[in-house]
Amino acid sequence: MTATEEEKEPILDRILSNPLAGLSPWIVYALLQGKGTLELAAGVAFGIALVLLCIGWVRGGRPKMLEYADVVFFGVLSIVVATTSKSVNNWLELWGGEIANVALMVIVVGSIVIRRPFTLAYAKEESPEEIWDSPIFIRTNYIISGVWAGSFVIQALSGLYGDGVLHNQDNLWTGWIIPLVPMIIAVQFTLWYPKRIEAQTDGTGDGPPIEAFLAQVFPLFTVIGIVALFVDDYPWPIGTAFIVVGAVLTKVCAERANRTAPVNSN
Repeated sequence: MTATEEEKEPILDRILSNPLAGLSPWIVYALLQGKGTLELAAGVAFGIALVLLCIGWVRGGRPKMLEYADVVFFGVLSIVVATTSKSVNNWLELWGGEIANVALMVIVVGSIVIRRPFTLAYAKEESPEEIWDSPIFIRTNYIISGVWAGSFVIQALSGLYGDGVLHNQDNLWTGWIIPLVPMIIAVQFTLWYPKRIEAQTDGTGDGPPIEAFLAQVFPLFTVIGIVALFVDDYPWPIGTAFIVVGAVLTKVCAERANRTAPVNSN
């Protein structure tokens, strides 16, 4: 899809055809879930999942495996939270995040194993039907789905280590930094990689260089450093080092990306 076609496409269609739409209930749940907020997190995530599925039906879109999985998982979780005892809810408050991470990991990895990578359904909505069986198109979606699968594996392992080994849900690294960084990297990769492959396939150049992708990733180092400076358990040199390294690498990559970016002749 060209830039001009993207501009003409309705915003809602662009949102629904992005894998982030199907992942949004999980992201919202991860942000809301915690002590005393389990019922709220499950209910909001289920509501978002149901709305997304219904909007897709109304607009004539193809139902997606991830959308069905969203509704089933958060629907069941909402029922369990609302009907079980306080002791079960307390257990879910501790392990609910890890259960969600493992479930999402199984869904995404499973989609690859059965040769239906979850991003494929979204990519088809913004690509012409004649390329759906193209090896390049299919391989691109395997790669993007694989990046997301790796992200969820890291998140699940980080949460299990933080809660099961460290017994600390609020640990800065296992509770926030390690889970969030791979997710943000996967988001940026999903935005960058298809544009690069499209440009190479169309013969219009190499597309956005790897430096353009890295320039969106390295600011995470700066953010991590700033957060670390506000946490008493971490020495200030560590936070300062992250800030400096993030700023320098971001600047270098952004400059290299600008120098190697294709010139638009229009």
